[in-house]
Amino acid sequence: MPPGAVAVLVSAASLLLLGAAPADGPAAPPLPARMADTGGGTQLITAVAPDTGSTTGTVTWWDHVGDGRWVAAGSAPARFGSGGLADGPTRVQGTSTTPTGLYDLPYAFGIEPAPPGTAYRYRPVREDSWWCQDNASRSYNRWTEPRPADCRAAEAEHLVTYTAQYAHALVVGFNYDRPVHGRGAGIFLHVDGRGATAGCVSVPKEAMRRILRWAEPGQRPHLAIGTAGGATAVTRY
Repeated sequence: MPPGAVAVLVSAASLLLLGAAPADGPAAPPLPARMADTGGGTQLITAVAPDTGSTTGTVTWWDHVGDGRWVAAGSAPARFGSGGLADGPTRVQGTSTTPTGLYDLPYAFGIEPAPPGTAYRYRPVREDSWWCQDNASRSYNRWTEPRPADCRAAEAEHLVTYTAQYAHALVVGFNYDRPVHGRGAGIFLHVDGRGATAGCVSVPKEAMRRILRWAEPGQRPHLAIGTAGGATAVTRY
């Protein structure tokens, strides 16, 4: 392959992920316009990885504007689970995979105060704030204060100890409304840590702050997680 060809291909692939096309071809419809479902609202976040083995990709947040078009409001590099991505309905807890699918975003939380302009309900993290991941607990996949007796500390996240990641976060509605024990708990969109996540989606801190200032609960934003193609393509959700 001639020098520079790899860079050109990567650049073209990045454009396609965002719904654009190389300069020498016609513009493709924006990514949300090619999706099977966007959640019915007028805001959408997409988190796209090249394939299921990837631990990095791109998060883009979109607005559905008055003339019916989807317009990108911003984008940032994303990190996924250290185990890559897995189909949400069949995901297994403990695999460090990020679940693909289309999810609502119930509320935001953080160790640090909400960025000015945040409209989402924002729950402050306290010393006794835990997220229960214990399959034997009645509080499975729920925030608890304090940690209940039937939720073992070894099977829960003490939120305040994740000072970088949980500076700001949005709860992802994966396995949330009617939790299936063993499928997974504690999936968030949060600030980057040192590397790949344990199954969440993460972005740089400033990008997370921008997302929180942008998100409007009344516009029913959803998060679509998927790959650029294949059985877990983001366009299938």
